[in-house]
Amino acid sequence: MSLLAIPLISSIAALVMVFWLRSWVKNAPPGNERMQELSGYVQQGARAFLKREYTYVGSFLVIVFLLISAVGVLKPETGLNYQTGLAFLAGALASMLAGYSGMSIATLANCRTTEAARDKGLNHALAVAVSGGAVMGLSVVGIALLGLVIIYMVFKDPEIVNGYAMGASLVALFARVGGGIFTKGADMGADLVGKVEAGIPEDDPRNPAVIADNVGDNVGDVAGLGADLLESFVESMIACMAIAVTLNMAEHSTNATLSVFPLLVAGLGIIASIVGIFVVKTGAGSDPQKALMNGTYVSGLLSIVATFAIAFFMKDGIESFHYVEGVVMDWWRPAAAAVIGIFSGMGIGFCSEYYTSSKYAPTKRLSQNCQSGPAIAVTGGLSVGMQSTGFPILILAVSVVGSFWCAGVYGIAMAALGMLATTGMVVAVDSYGPIADNAGGIAEMAQLDPGVRKITDHLDSVGNTTAAIGKGFAIGSAAFAAIGLITAFMVAAGVDPGAVALNKPTVVAGLLVGGMLPFVFSSWLFKAVDNAAFRMIEEVRRQFREIKGLMEGTAQPDSTTCVDISTKAAIAGMIKPGIMAIVIPVLVGLVAGPEMLAGVLVGALVTGVMLGIQTANSGGAMDNAKKYIEEGNFGGKNSDAHKAAVVGDTVGDPLKDTVGPSINILIKLMAVVSLVLAPLL
Repeated sequence: MSLLAIPLISSIAALVMVFWLRSWVKNAPPGNERMQELSGYVQQGARAFLKREYTYVGSFLVIVFLLISAVGVLKPETGLNYQTGLAFLAGALASMLAGYSGMSIATLANCRTTEAARDKGLNHALAVAVSGGAVMGLSVVGIALLGLVIIYMVFKDPEIVNGYAMGASLVALFARVGGGIFTKGADMGADLVGKVEAGIPEDDPRNPAVIADNVGDNVGDVAGLGADLLESFVESMIACMAIAVTLNMAEHSTNATLSVFPLLVAGLGIIASIVGIFVVKTGAGSDPQKALMNGTYVSGLLSIVATFAIAFFMKDGIESFHYVEGVVMDWWRPAAAAVIGIFSGMGIGFCSEYYTSSKYAPTKRLSQNCQSGPAIAVTGGLSVGMQSTGFPILILAVSVVGSFWCAGVYGIAMAALGMLATTGMVVAVDSYGPIADNAGGIAEMAQLDPGVRKITDHLDSVGNTTAAIGKGFAIGSAAFAAIGLITAFMVAAGVDPGAVALNKPTVVAGLLVGGMLPFVFSSWLFKAVDNAAFRMIEEVRRQFREIKGLMEGTAQPDSTTCVDISTKAAIAGMIKPGIMAIVIPVLVGLVAGPEMLAGVLVGALVTGVMLGIQTANSGGAMDNAKKYIEEGNFGGKNSDAHKAAVVGDTVGDPLKDTVGPSINILIKLMAVVSLVLAPLL
């Protein structure tokens, strides 16, 4: 109980920081009446979307809760019961609370960032935007860890705790899919009609889809991102705890050291993230990129030191275990596995930055090739994304082997947790980007001095880089967490690893089916974005055509209708992919058995990680190639290269903000559903 005080205090400290940062942002000057009006539209649209999304998701949660509870009545020997269902609801509630908390402050911080840029300059604007992002980051880790510790203390049963991860995962999938469809449908409609057809600037107040686009930045890249990494954060801890239980069983021990160890690492990781956030807020200087990276480095270094300190403190308990055929687990081994995860996460993040940032050759070449037309912009972007899978996969492969050498399958799960120990800092840095992007839109729509937009664009360009690094962390952690969860599932279901072999037709069939799922899943997401964009394009064209004085700037656009179009399309598009992620593991497990289900999970993991990296980096490269041209390169704005890049960007947007991030959650959700299902198999 005394050791659990550390994660409890850490999570409470995170929530105290959330309330302080919220107050600090709210007290910042919000700007003139027009700026506040525009920010109000974004707030209203984001709240309306989340309310409708959570209403639909709530119906799924109730159904799943009732099904889990029914299993407890019909088959009490499985261990699944209403308590697992309550843990499931707690995980879902944690994810929704964190998403709403971060989104609500992000929509308040946008106009305040604009005003800070107008009145006080770059440093203060960065401080406001980072504070808004930090609310999301610390809400994610504070709420997630507090809920997990409470569930663990109340039920003390790992099978029940698994339900917490499943609830967080289900909400994360809907949040990422729904938010991604919303934002990219609006963005494509705004760009294709506004920029390409009408020839008006980005974020022009005459464009009725601009407000919907700004709303999408918040519901997709803030609430959706937060739910995504909250899920990974929770599942990495639960994978460690589930594997620790099997190690206890093998040792005929009741030692809880390895079950508690990940909670302590996560708790001190929160403290490290808080320190990193203060480093950014107080050390901005003239280089926002340097400030953000310094905060990331400081939090990572503190997390490494804390992890080894915890391991040394728990030395006796750790060294009482044997992890591979009688080899004693030295005290430093779980900590070393976590550090491998930290460095591999950074490595994958920097690979993403290299292939997507306009500072480096791949995106610069893509910008240059846009002079040849939109077809080259698209094929070139796809090529960059495919090439970008190489080094991250090699890093993952080496890290899996290294972390397994350190502490067996428990080490792999610890590597995932190590990568996510500073989730609070990672999410804070990543959520800062949409706030800066919104701030630029408000500056444009409020017709402020061009110097204000220059500052916000600088912050936004840094945000694109940090977003690429954040997506790298998300993809890498998804792979590690999924491996840990799949391993835990096989142990819980009694599947002998030797039985999952290529000479078994059911296993091969499972690999093929699992490998196919991310592609079908992605096709549904693309179709949903297409439908949303089609309706948005038609509506924007209609308003330009029918609202007299709109193009002249003497009439106001109907932004509410555009927000409603994106909301309806997002809700409709997220249902089928969400059902698939839940139903497939249940059907395969109950009908074909756990061995084939293990094959399905491995197949989905392999193709899903590849597809996730490729789509995220292809889209990132296309987006930044457009921005690089807009900076004045290769003809600048309104040149042929720019028009081609805009088309490429509209293809890349759903790749990087809808498909790529959602695939990560698909593979994790299928794995955690299988883990919860294991007692039935």
